Amino acid sequence: MPFTVHLRCRLPSAIRSLFLQKKPNIRNTSSMAGELRPASLVVLPRSLAPAFERFCQANTGPLPLLGQSEPEKWMLPPQGAISETRMGHPQFWKYEFGACTGSLASLEQYSEQLKDMVAFFLGCSFSLEEALEKAGLPRRDPAGHSQAGAYKTTVPCVTHAGFCCPLVVTMRPIPKDKLEGLMRACCSLGGEQGQPVHIGDPELLGIKELSKPAYGDAMVCPPGEVPVFWPSPLTSLGAVSSCETPLAFASIPGCTVMTDLKDAKAPPGCLTPERIPEVHHISQDPLHYSIASVSASQKIRELESMIGIDPGNRGIGHLLCKDELLKASLSLSHARSVLITTGFPTHFNHEPPEETDGPPGAVALVAFLQALEKEVAIIVDQRAWNLHQKIVEDAVEQGVLKTQIPILTYQGGSVEAAQAFLCKDGDPQTPRFDHLVAIERAGRAADGNYYNARKMNIKHLVDPIDDLFLAAKKIPGISSTGVGDGGNELGMGKVKEAVRRHIRHGDVIACDVEADFAVIAGVSNWGGYALACALYILYSCAVHSQYLRKAVGPSRAPGDQAWTQALPSVIKEEKMLGILVQHKVRSGVSGIVGMEVDGLPFHNTHAEMIQKLVDVTTAQV
Repeated sequence: MPFTVHLRCRLPSAIRSLFLQKKPNIRNTSSMAGELRPASLVVLPRSLAPAFERFCQANTGPLPLLGQSEPEKWMLPPQGAISETRMGHPQFWKYEFGACTGSLASLEQYSEQLKDMVAFFLGCSFSLEEALEKAGLPRRDPAGHSQAGAYKTTVPCVTHAGFCCPLVVTMRPIPKDKLEGLMRACCSLGGEQGQPVHIGDPELLGIKELSKPAYGDAMVCPPGEVPVFWPSPLTSLGAVSSCETPLAFASIPGCTVMTDLKDAKAPPGCLTPERIPEVHHISQDPLHYSIASVSASQKIRELESMIGIDPGNRGIGHLLCKDELLKASLSLSHARSVLITTGFPTHFNHEPPEETDGPPGAVALVAFLQALEKEVAIIVDQRAWNLHQKIVEDAVEQGVLKTQIPILTYQGGSVEAAQAFLCKDGDPQTPRFDHLVAIERAGRAADGNYYNARKMNIKHLVDPIDDLFLAAKKIPGISSTGVGDGGNELGMGKVKEAVRRHIRHGDVIACDVEADFAVIAGVSNWGGYALACALYILYSCAVHSQYLRKAVGPSRAPGDQAWTQALPSVIKEEKMLGILVQHKVRSGVSGIVGMEVDGLPFHNTHAEMIQKLVDVTTAQV
């Protein structure tokens, strides 16, 4: 490997003395920063070397492999390069059949076994303390020279040939207003290795108590500060244990070899808009922040601006809130199971009373969530279940949707009924869904009624799906998004004061039920299309993709074919509107059964918007 060649050109011959001497060139480097960089060691039998190499390559975040030796040819930096070595102290843990059976100051007594073993060098080049200093933050070393705590998570690394273990992370508490500055400093100094894998509640990583690290000393997170987690090379210790080989060795936490070698995948100081992170708060309970690159965030803001035009002159410009589309899509990207609702029975004198705005946007979002392999279901009024079932069946038959999805109903009755619907066995600790989305769904007003834009009460046609959004506010782990174009849609309670002031009949029709994120669009379908496009941008963003994966497992290439095919398109949306017309669903403003939405023709208005959204989404930066 290049690493071995690099060292061979520096050294006249192979050396093993670093492992064999009792005063080796190893020191505790948990708080060091400087010219030389640390690397931790794993020593395994030759027979396991190919599998461990592939295991590291599949989990590059916690296990950045700098190189490996050949048996009897361990190429290491020149001795004497580092002063103040930890003379006579334990440097290695010994593993036998998966169990750690002792610590060693040298491996001299295993010289014969080492002849058939391979040493792996895992990069530890990212200095968190240096990044803290660059961001203007105080160093957070534990007391004295002890090792900062590292925690085992419930996030599994990608397994390979017997190597399997959970991700191990380190943590530092960071003031909220310093998060973004620190993220940029970290990525500047450490590249991919400097990017955190989680910002927020430790329990989202399966960490129950910060006071009980798996390795090292606990770090306290003071009130008002946010725990931030980075992948740790100590993940390798679990991998060594998992293979249950008769004999293996690994560096003790905090004991590393000093080298001037660097990880070629993470050159510092070369940040571009594609690598500079932005940090966004997406949930308070549990506390959760997400990140995306500057370039991805700017593209999503462009989408938000595009859909925010007001073709009906309703005054929706007064309702717009910055970055709602960005934060909604970030939250959706972290969701595993999504429940989408739609349906606005504005034409109460017709059958069906639904309008053509809403279902197309909902189905477009469903299609992209399916491509992301998320669980997704739609919930509608019970009286409209047959209609939506037929619409979805036709959408699958015509290739608008990949597969059938569950269509649910909810008649309500109590707070307990809403919680029972949203959670497995009614237990708020185990929600069935972690994100609710309403797209052009009739929303409950302050007086308990539901109104169309003309101030007509349509409560008799609407089931209390609003109760699910209200219940979700009290269930940790469930977020919500509302998409609307007039202020009377479910979720628009977040902007109800602006609706009352600026929208016609707003004092009566304003929805009183709030969603966490309110996406405002000139036509609600556009909001559904924009959410799908924003998810494509995020999943194609290297910064966000690594954060989602927790830096384990392979990344999918930007522009993945399955994602591209799942995006909205003029052809698919024309088919979708045609399906609605076939089922006698009418345009919201004009009441016409035809190829229009909210009184606007498909080909001269909606088709152009769809194409513009897709063009911005797929444009190469």
